[in-house]
Amino acid sequence: MTPLKLAVVGGGPSAFYVASRILKLLPDAQNLRVHLFDRLWAPHGLVRYGVAPDHPENCTHKFAQAAEDDRFSFFGNVDVGDTANTIPHAVQLPLASIFKNYSHVLFATGCTLPTLHDDLPPSPYCIPALSLVHWYTQHPNKPHPPPLDKVSHVSLIGNGNVSLDVARMLLTNVDVLSKYDVPHNVLDALATSAVKHVSIIGRRGPLEAAFTMKELREMINLPEASMVPLPRSLISPPPSSELTRQQTRVLQLLQKGSKNTPGSTSKTWSLDFFRAPIGLVPPTPTRPAQLSLSHTALDPETQRAVPTGETSTLSTDLVVTSLGFHGEPTVNFYDPGLRHLRTVSGRIITSTGATLRNVYASGWASTGAKGVLASTMMNAYDVVNTIIQDWKSAATGDSNEIKALADADHQVHDLPPLNLDPVLDEIPEEVRKGQEEGLISTYEDWRRIDREEMKR
Repeated sequence: MTPLKLAVVGGGPSAFYVASRILKLLPDAQNLRVHLFDRLWAPHGLVRYGVAPDHPENCTHKFAQAAEDDRFSFFGNVDVGDTANTIPHAVQLPLASIFKNYSHVLFATGCTLPTLHDDLPPSPYCIPALSLVHWYTQHPNKPHPPPLDKVSHVSLIGNGNVSLDVARMLLTNVDVLSKYDVPHNVLDALATSAVKHVSIIGRRGPLEAAFTMKELREMINLPEASMVPLPRSLISPPPSSELTRQQTRVLQLLQKGSKNTPGSTSKTWSLDFFRAPIGLVPPTPTRPAQLSLSHTALDPETQRAVPTGETSTLSTDLVVTSLGFHGEPTVNFYDPGLRHLRTVSGRIITSTGATLRNVYASGWASTGAKGVLASTMMNAYDVVNTIIQDWKSAATGDSNEIKALADADHQVHDLPPLNLDPVLDEIPEEVRKGQEEGLISTYEDWRRIDREEMKR
């Protein structure tokens, strides 16, 4: 059979799930190579630079097993294609070089940009949650640390798991956080934090909240903070309605309230349901910023939040928007309507509706920013099935016809045709030069650093 030389753009969970699965399903295929490229020096993406440090994930052992396969290679500090260039020191690798060297390409680039709120432009007192996440995970883009020593009230816009992660990090004692892989400079900043209250604001109600039970339970059980009790009308099951198991458990937990009695702790937090931001007045020397909120209700037909006409104002020192993520608009095959890559069964679909041969996407790059690691894994496994199916089908086809189809793809995307007969162990020239200059990190490099981090 012709070689299957797969370039994976991205080195996060989806990329590694794809690599581990395809290597496992084709254990005897010596004409298989899987090369992962990531613009960060370290592998594992959100597992390292997105998940809160007090939530260590145990999936990386599976990724390490894949990296032990001789047919696998990881190239860190390599920025592929036209991206936001958030890591200026990374080696630049044109996508054309990938196409010239590989028979198959998969984008596992995720959704790396925060979705912003039209009425809340970024400012010193309004920042995306991703900036805080990158700060406390020490992401290489080096965001500015928040001025927590001058902040007593934080307003989080959005009530998904990222919001609860940020709230938990701000409300947890540094003595607890120091047991985890939290950078020392972050611990020092949190030790001087003046944060006393965190408002978690959502435009719909508790039944529609985006957080998971695990995240909510951790907030409820915070050792040094208490939740402001919710009105009974908000947390009572609606009459004659069928609730899911998740919704029932959420209501039960909210009815029970926080582990600490309200008013017994110096730090507090609240879930402010049915509120949507409509503006932010900057702070003055005599008062904090003023967050304007529209009161909302649930439209019974569409289940969307609609304004009731009532408004209120919340005094706050820092607004943190956590409204999801989207892909980078500058990358190839980005769909502005979806705000990520368009795919069918993992295969990339162009803006004209053409299906590209041997070009795929997986994870958030394909589905948008939704789901958890388990759903990312299942998506990756499905895409691997598609890749193997396409590869085996091509092996029984007419070689001239296949080459003609590859040339036709070239007319669609202005990139070179994929290399249907690549040299298996050859890497792009830009990467080879980067290795010679000591700019490229390997998985073994990462393992050496990981061992030292674990030791410390």
